Amino acid sequence: MSMPSIIASSLVVLALTGAALMVQMMRVRRSHTVFNGGILLCLGLLIAAALPLVPWAELVEEALDQAVAALHALEVAYVILTL
Repeated sequence: MSMPSIIASSLVVLALTGAALMVQMMRVRRSHTVFNGGILLCLGLLIAAALPLVPWAELVEEALDQAVAALHALEVAYVILTL
């Protein structure tokens, strides 16, 4: 499967799942329950459909930068606490 067809099908699933989630949320507001299986299923499908649209390289690079910054902050805190 080529990349444009994956993105197009993901967008279709994303739109349909969003519509189904909207219907489920309207039903929940009437019944006053917090979460039911339909909403969790719609959220799972929504996330799965959105995954191919995420720029993974940029996301991984940003997460790596955040992890390095957190390690530096922990190192500074350790040095300050052990003085």
